[in-house]
Amino acid sequence: MFDYKSLRLLYLKGMKRIRIFLLSQESREFLIFLFFVFVSAGFWLLQTLNDDYETEFAVPVKIKNIPENVVVTSELPSDLRVTVRDRGTVLMNYMLGQTFYPITIDFANHLENTSSYVHISRAEIEKKITMQLNSSTKLLALKPDTISIIYTRGEAKKVPVRLNGSASAGKLFYISKTSFSPDSVMVYAPKAILDTIKAAYTQEQDLKNITDTLRKQVALSKVYGAKFVPDYTELSVITDVYSEKTVEVPITGVNFPPNKVLRTFPTKVQVTFQIGLNHFKDITAGDFFIGVDYKDLLNSKTDKFVPMIKTPPPFVSRIRISPTEVDYLIEQQAITSADYD
Repeated sequence: MFDYKSLRLLYLKGMKRIRIFLLSQESREFLIFLFFVFVSAGFWLLQTLNDDYETEFAVPVKIKNIPENVVVTSELPSDLRVTVRDRGTVLMNYMLGQTFYPITIDFANHLENTSSYVHISRAEIEKKITMQLNSSTKLLALKPDTISIIYTRGEAKKVPVRLNGSASAGKLFYISKTSFSPDSVMVYAPKAILDTIKAAYTQEQDLKNITDTLRKQVALSKVYGAKFVPDYTELSVITDVYSEKTVEVPITGVNFPPNKVLRTFPTKVQVTFQIGLNHFKDITAGDFFIGVDYKDLLNSKTDKFVPMIKTPPPFVSRIRISPTEVDYLIEQQAITSADYD
């Protein structure tokens, strides 16, 4: 390892070599060459900057004197993109030296009692910008070239939050619940726009293969001329695991005359279905109804019918019925006097 004395010796040797090189004839020639290179580059740069060029820079925008009872509902530009032409030296000063003051718009000067819109013309914007430019600078373009402000004097309503997009669960899972927090937001807008808004929709979501509870903050989709407060919500997607369950459901005759009785073989069918574990105990045979209408049997040309569930209970999917066909007969019964009472 190097000790202090060794390092100091190496340092002194290095400095001696550098000093010898700088005092040599080759070094002086090289330094003279570099001097003329820098002088030439300086003259070239001055000549180049004397030509005309175009450049773009940003000028901040500021709105002042907004009344307390006014809510601005349109999105305002944070700055204006200004394209100008001038000599390179002037443009270099804009980019490196000069600080542009914000374009200040006095909202109170444009406020009207009968309107919900304020338009700042290109001429007004140009006037505020050219005051900060050199007299030789030519203004070529503005983006945006006008500023439109939409506002409301308190018109608002609460609307529900809705999902824009889709959410699907992974294999053996299903989505048991989708919720938002908050589930409703306030929307501010002029009456003509406010009347068209029925809900606040999230930005488009494409959620796939969800196997566990998902919570994420999502922004609300913007509506031109409207402002949502808050402009975001927390989306919760709750999943559950599928399980299979089988119950026995009796077959019931529907709209049979008093002297007619339906006999089926078997009298009950097995209903197998998929359901989440959270609702496994909640669904029983009594939640299913399998009925067959008397008129349908009269019009049938066979002695069998297909049992069907017309209105399945909630949270149930992939229903299978066994057997798929049921034998039946319609039995005639004697009518007693009690049947007429």
